[in-house]
Amino acid sequence: MAPTATYRLQLQPEFPFAAAAEAVPYLASLGVSHLHLSPVLEAVPGSTHGYDVVDHARVREELGGEDGLRALSRTAREHGLGLIVDIVPNHMAMTPRHNHALWEVLREGPKSPYARWFDIDWEAQGGQVLLPVLGGPLGQELGRLEVDGDVLRYYDQTFPLREGTGDLPLPRLLDAQWYRPAWWRLARTELNYRRFFSISELIGVRVEDPEVFEATHDKILSLLHEGVLDGLRIDHPDGLADPDGYLRRLYEATGGRWTVVEKILSDGERLPAAWPVAGTTGYDALRQIDGLFTDPAGFGELLGHYRRFAAPQTDRGGQWEATVRRAAYKVVTHELAAETERLTRVAERVCATSPEPALRDRAPWALRTALQELLVRMEVYRPYASGDPATVLTEEAAAEARLAFVVPEEAGAVDVVRDLLLGRLGEGPEHAEFRARFAQTASALRAKSVEDTAFYRYVPLLSATEVGGNPGSPAVPPEDFHAYCARVQRDWPATGVVVSTHDTKRSADVRAALAVLTECPEWWADVLAEVTRTGEGVPDAQLAWAAWQTVFGLGPSDPERVQGALLKHVRESGLFTSWTEQEPPYEDAVAAFVAAGPCGPPGAHVAALRERLEPYIRANLLGTALLHLTMPGVPDVYQGTESEYRALVDPDNRRPAKFPPADAGEKNTVTAAALRLRARRPAAFGDAATYAPLVAEGPAAAHCVAFARSDEVVTAVTRLSLRLAEAGGWRETRLPLPPGRWVDVLTPEREFTGHARVEELFGELPVVLLERG
Repeated sequence: MAPTATYRLQLQPEFPFAAAAEAVPYLASLGVSHLHLSPVLEAVPGSTHGYDVVDHARVREELGGEDGLRALSRTAREHGLGLIVDIVPNHMAMTPRHNHALWEVLREGPKSPYARWFDIDWEAQGGQVLLPVLGGPLGQELGRLEVDGDVLRYYDQTFPLREGTGDLPLPRLLDAQWYRPAWWRLARTELNYRRFFSISELIGVRVEDPEVFEATHDKILSLLHEGVLDGLRIDHPDGLADPDGYLRRLYEATGGRWTVVEKILSDGERLPAAWPVAGTTGYDALRQIDGLFTDPAGFGELLGHYRRFAAPQTDRGGQWEATVRRAAYKVVTHELAAETERLTRVAERVCATSPEPALRDRAPWALRTALQELLVRMEVYRPYASGDPATVLTEEAAAEARLAFVVPEEAGAVDVVRDLLLGRLGEGPEHAEFRARFAQTASALRAKSVEDTAFYRYVPLLSATEVGGNPGSPAVPPEDFHAYCARVQRDWPATGVVVSTHDTKRSADVRAALAVLTECPEWWADVLAEVTRTGEGVPDAQLAWAAWQTVFGLGPSDPERVQGALLKHVRESGLFTSWTEQEPPYEDAVAAFVAAGPCGPPGAHVAALRERLEPYIRANLLGTALLHLTMPGVPDVYQGTESEYRALVDPDNRRPAKFPPADAGEKNTVTAAALRLRARRPAAFGDAATYAPLVAEGPAAAHCVAFARSDEVVTAVTRLSLRLAEAGGWRETRLPLPPGRWVDVLTPEREFTGHARVEELFGELPVVLLERG
């Protein structure tokens, strides 16, 4: 049975199961049906997120262990709540001393019963697993490696020794192991295990193997079948070799429990219809909601101001598609070089052993080039076995890829690679492996090049650079929003809906403020001209633009939060510094600029603009909240966001929550009213519910977005409220309500029938929630 609404709690040692249990009475009173817990299995000690699992068979002791989880479940049920839990099938932490399965593989090698767990290429690196753990080249660090009985120590890290090797001289001892401690910088090109994106500390798990699936899911499935848990959120299914097969196996193992997948859909992309899940975690809905409050014409003007102010190069932040393409080339040849090399080796093997003459005589460099050129042209995260790969590996992309070759005959490598991926050149285990590895590499590339690079380079409107978003075309017309909602209600009525998560780069309320800038681009340009008159101390203009928008969206706050977010911004952007090639002088200049400018006296000008725009920010903030809670799907409320919540990228948005919130305010009132209405009338929002757009009539009709749910509930919100005010307000605009008497959920003494005057509907707030009387 699907939840009516979930509430996400970010568990960590500072906020364990016991703290969650203390919050249960408050959360139950809010109106949610389930708590949504971040990962609960044993993780690296001290982890603040839990995605670095080390033991699938144990509930995390730092959170209170299995007894603590069971106690939380009992408390939740006493208050009418269930539990949804986040699980991580794709990877585990690369910390041998905490990860028993990995320890055994490093000790016994490919013959270990745990060897099948991990996605290791034993044919590379001379049959040793490359461990990128050393602070410098081996010769420089050799003296810091110590043998202690049957383990090898390096500072606080320990590794097992292969049996019978403990008495060997150190250099020979290292050569005799099933692993190779190496300088951390070698990971980029030499790594021979699959990892999560480019994070070498997380090793890929072969959950496609039935035995590995059973071993890594047994505890979670037991807790589900015992009734401790009720449903699942699946982290990063795109990283799996066979998402289709995994989700089918999971569906059978859970008995069809409510499950959503963290699947990022590109514009126009659909969730594979064959997947036996309730839907996505909801980033596609976030994109629709944010887009609704973005003025398309104003964004164009803002983009013009940004280009004049920052003068970015076309493919380094000036134009969205070009910026993504350049970032993708950088990632596929640099950060994911090891993954590309492994994929090339598989392609070589397929071509060399195939009976198909068309596959012969393909040079490794040509296959590598073809792979890179096709990968960077993927506009979705990956192709799926349940879909049609030709729709994402298009002939247009292949034609562009061929242009990378000077000799036309060598360009034939593109056709070979594409035909292999489309299943046109035979079948077999290595063909299947090639398709799976291409898909896995494609998803890592898309995430790293778009979310973790281009989003930090193309910055005309920071609210548009959000997971699942399209910064190049951020606005969503009301008719497109309604079409999306109707499709979701028809195809995925129990899908997830989010506006803030532990992974959003800015909370919904920060984005709601930033979106108002598309309604007043000239005001923003004037303020920037005022605060940057002298131009002194600005390390680069793109960063300056982003920094000023950051403090506008966040409002008055601790400068350390802004500094942290902007340091992450410039490192992710990779234009002047990065995580692995840091430029201290540039980073120092950024810190000095932020302290003296956005967080210094000139920041008062931005604060004054924000104060001037507060009524319009309020309209976006409340409108976003109400749409989130009443549109088709199951809303997930991130911890603390029932009240106004301003947060930047992690770790800023993963701070321990406090319950109840100190300052309730209007947003809390609207949120609680909507959640309690969902609990009171679940059928109005469930699988069999209906969705009907309501179209306003009159001079300001375009500024009212409204819909009815199952002829029982009506939602109406104000869109582009500053433009509305400039045009003269609502005047005689009316909203035709469905037949009957409609009661304002927040103010029950207010009732409406027929063609309601919108100005009266929005008498107290810029949003209204009506319930059939």
